[in-house]
Amino acid sequence: MLSEPVSFVAVNSNNDYVNHQGWKANLDLGFIRGQHKTLLSKRSHYGPLTVQRPFYPEAEVCHVYILHPPGGIVGGDQLTINVHVDKGAEALITTPGAGKIYRSERKQAVQKTLIKVNNHASLEWLPQETIVFEGAQLVSDVRIELETNARFIGWEIVALGRPAAGEGFMQGEVFLNWQIYRNKSPLFLEKMRIDSETFVARWGLNQYSSFGSFFAVGASTVCLEAVREMIGDSTGMGVTLIDDLLICRATAHKTAPIRQFFESVRAIIRPDTINKPGYTPRIWAT
Repeated sequence: MLSEPVSFVAVNSNNDYVNHQGWKANLDLGFIRGQHKTLLSKRSHYGPLTVQRPFYPEAEVCHVYILHPPGGIVGGDQLTINVHVDKGAEALITTPGAGKIYRSERKQAVQKTLIKVNNHASLEWLPQETIVFEGAQLVSDVRIELETNARFIGWEIVALGRPAAGEGFMQGEVFLNWQIYRNKSPLFLEKMRIDSETFVARWGLNQYSSFGSFFAVGASTVCLEAVREMIGDSTGMGVTLIDDLLICRATAHKTAPIRQFFESVRAIIRPDTINKPGYTPRIWAT
């Protein structure tokens, strides 16, 4: 089912402003623990946002790929994702490719994600990178609500502009809001605003066009030391541990080094954090 379109102005490949239609889309996912595996118990959507059938490459863990058929988001689009992982369920959510936020005149593209994970359940939230074109306006809000013994691994990787095409980020604006709660008490709250000044400033990104954040709830000091040892003397990477919340940061001129770093961190901490061996979703190799 498609929602009512909202008018906005975007640009075509020639950088000419053209009229298009924006969409409101909503996706609700629910996971429950079955007898032998986690089941996708709820899958409802409104507008161009859906999922493929669940996959079980790890037997018990339910893998789901989120699809956005238009292939990109533009000013005026509003996407909302709600995920609930019930007690004892284990799920992994990713995307089949990079997300794209296209340039538009003044209007914001809005993405809101609410994730709830109950006791003794785990979720890995691993969308592929988001490419924000120069001149785009993005607001991204991610809220994670965990119960006492819930486990969570997630990341966000952002590329500003298209360096290979000679495009930086001298126009546009990105607002990123991450909130992680346990039993309604905040573990991590961060609001980040990226514009042309932040992009070039030494106190900001210093013209690094890609950056990312990695989060793992349920991590230990063993995880922290293992990641520190892996980083060694490498630049553009960092890690810290706040109680049992592991946070990694990275900047680079391309997303590939950040993605490789985060995948390596995940492989190291996954057995300790969610009691599962390292596993890479096959969709990432396509």
